[in-house]
Amino acid sequence: MSDRSDYDAAVIGCGIVGLAVGAELLRRRPGLRLLMLEQEAAVAMHQTGHNSGVIHSGVYYAPGSLKARLCVEGAALLTDYCDRRGIPYERCGKLIVARTEEEVPRLRELFRRAGENGVPGIRWLEAEEIASVEPGCVGAAAVHSPSTGIVDYTEVSRALASDLAEAGAEFRFSARVGSLRREDGATVVRLESGEELRARYAIACAGLWSDRLAEASGASADPRIVPFRGAYLHLDLRGADPRDVVRGMVYPVPDPALPFLGVHITRHIDGGVSLGPTAMVALARDGYGTWGFRASDLWSIAAWPGSWRVLGRFWRTAFSELRFRLSRRAFVAACAEFMPGLSGVPLKRRASAGVRAQAVARDGSMADDFVISEEDGAAHVRNAPSPAATSSLAIARYLVDRLEPHLSAEPS
Repeated sequence: MSDRSDYDAAVIGCGIVGLAVGAELLRRRPGLRLLMLEQEAAVAMHQTGHNSGVIHSGVYYAPGSLKARLCVEGAALLTDYCDRRGIPYERCGKLIVARTEEEVPRLRELFRRAGENGVPGIRWLEAEEIASVEPGCVGAAAVHSPSTGIVDYTEVSRALASDLAEAGAEFRFSARVGSLRREDGATVVRLESGEELRARYAIACAGLWSDRLAEASGASADPRIVPFRGAYLHLDLRGADPRDVVRGMVYPVPDPALPFLGVHITRHIDGGVSLGPTAMVALARDGYGTWGFRASDLWSIAAWPGSWRVLGRFWRTAFSELRFRLSRRAFVAACAEFMPGLSGVPLKRRASAGVRAQAVARDGSMADDFVISEEDGAAHVRNAPSPAATSSLAIARYLVDRLEPHLSAEPS
């Protein structure tokens, strides 16, 4: 190894994807000089720590896409990892429900995709069969995915961080990266504090800030991250068994034009049940509060032509999502269309929310697959929304497969 670099590799971002990449690097190359950089004071502080905790099975994604391939592979790798580390998870299963006959053709397309993607145990249910899986559910037809599960991704992330530290990785927290540049055969990682570190290669898994880091490092400004805030309501079960309300998870048939799954019902590994999420453009990239606002983030959205093109195409959807944001009754009613009993279950006063980093192109198209770009001496994960947590260990293998030649070759 050359002494022109402080590290062999630097990973920027300690969400679950960044942690998985670091773990895969050290799995293949024990002793690698690995630096893990995170702008927050702990791991999993953004998308990883604010998602619904679902282990997706691969139903939705276009056959042949990275999402389709890496979700199925990643779900298997994730549950194997949880087994090894003693992390609790449950394969409680999921129903995707066509609420009306008009939605049945779209549901059949999802069923076809699931079969082509190799989703385990997938089956079609006619209306009269739905209650055998979810007694409280009604619909015109449904697809049952028994391998869909639930887990706490923050706990998984902490386990990965512990494994990395034990294997010799160096962690730097509260270290916000401003840019990357290639210089004398090394990638210079410049922190916003002004400090500069050198690595042979850098992998940026910066999530909600991935576009800013990529552009500051000389990569294309297209696509740009448009943050979408997803709010969740939580049922107040007052000590009741959540299985008395919902045995697994229940989802509507999603709008095929949007990369969102619609408001759904989710059981969680801690025993809770949530309704959501909504999908409203967030006014801050870390806008977890109801009206969180940051001028620079709002300007980033407003100045991007793709943002306005998305709004122009989906303004009716935006008004529907605003209605959910303003009215709990409307929120619950959307779920009660396929789970009527929910209308009588009380809600906890406190809601929760996550922010999804959605890549939007200049032409207004929303990236519906994982997007990874490579520059000289660096790779940037530009779009990794759901099912990125499920797919994280498989994304890591895919990335490291591509990067290994750069790590193997001596610098010039």
